[in-house]
Amino acid sequence: MNHFLVKSEPFKYSWEQFLSDKQTFWDGVRNYQARNNLQAMRKGDLVLFYHSNEGKEVVGIAKVVKEHYQDPTTADERWVVVDLAPVETLKKPVTLETIKKDPVLQNIALVRQGRLSVIPLTREEFDHIVALGSGIFVD
Repeated sequence: MNHFLVKSEPFKYSWEQFLSDKQTFWDGVRNYQARNNLQAMRKGDLVLFYHSNEGKEVVGIAKVVKEHYQDPTTADERWVVVDLAPVETLKKPVTLETIKKDPVLQNIALVRQGRLSVIPLTREEFDHIVALGSGIFVD
């Protein structure tokens, strides 16, 4: 299983809207590295949902329910989407500030490549952020 993080500006598409929709395709990605990350997603992979710009925090967990296919918002065949469904809201959002200060997360792409909208995570990074968001003490 692979793990990822996707970013969305809450005023464009929030976690609350995602919960209401129950499923969405992840579109609008126009960066080759982010596109390649979408193409690497497999059905069942887990994805952290991050509010960018406003909040700057991981707020929930989603899963891939359909692997990549042509982005329906463009005729350009280079761009793809995946379908995501929400799994769980984190009890406590995990802020970018918390992530930057955490020694376990020092090499996370969210910090190293801040503008990338679809980011691969290691299992350790994913599990650590989920633990931080559960309110459980993490050493």
